Amino acid sequence: MSSHRFVATPSDGIVWITGASSGIGAAVASRLAAAGFTVVVTARREEKLQSLAEQSSGPGRIVPCAGDVTDGEQMEALVDRIEREVGPIALAVLNAGVYLPVVDGGIDRGIFDKTFAVNVTGTMNALAPVSKRMQARGHGQIAIVASVAGYFGLPTAAAYGASKAALINLAEALKFDFDNQGLTIQIVAPGFVDTPATADNPFPMPFLMKVDQAADRIVAGLKTGRFEITFPRRFTYGLKIIRILPYGLFFPLIARFTGWSRHNRTDQST
Repeated sequence: MSSHRFVATPSDGIVWITGASSGIGAAVASRLAAAGFTVVVTARREEKLQSLAEQSSGPGRIVPCAGDVTDGEQMEALVDRIEREVGPIALAVLNAGVYLPVVDGGIDRGIFDKTFAVNVTGTMNALAPVSKRMQARGHGQIAIVASVAGYFGLPTAAAYGASKAALINLAEALKFDFDNQGLTIQIVAPGFVDTPATADNPFPMPFLMKVDQAADRIVAGLKTGRFEITFPRRFTYGLKIIRILPYGLFFPLIARFTGWSRHNRTDQST
């Protein structure tokens, strides 16, 4: 396997970011444009993308290109259009995702269908065409945004966590071949970030980070080419230790950590 890590620079090509209309995606796009990249941003809300582009300050630029990651044919055509009209994609940040809580153990098929359609299939719909073009060129960098919720099961995250676990496994598996093809693949596993997706979490969120802080960490991690970008480490590395505990210790610890036992008792008493 190659030990060389390809790390994209503005001279190598452009950046493509999905899920870029707000939150982490928008903040990362702004930072990469400020670093000199041409950044193509994709999401369904074209007006949000246009506003992001107008607010961007050089020396790079942001180019809006609306699209729905759940439509595979549309993503194939979109990548072709980006490469023809804007330039070769040297770095892809696949960030599109949704968080739909699973409450009280209720298995709502619609929640799982939508979560996996966006988080897993949507990522694959973007990954397939962009990786194919990078493989033909013999270099490229791809970052897939997952979550520490993919490390293990957490309350309310039965759908979200399972989808993010799939992305982590996907990136791990692809790394073996991508290393030999000159492609750098990375997984981004943030802790809790203050976004609308986390606003209604009914449990404590230690080390909650602002979106701008998270974007700074991601951009710094992209520059290293390391496989995993995870932060804040004092929190996420602790979770890695918890992950290897036997279940007899794991479940009580997570229940206490999230306040879930107390949450359930409170619910039952009202």
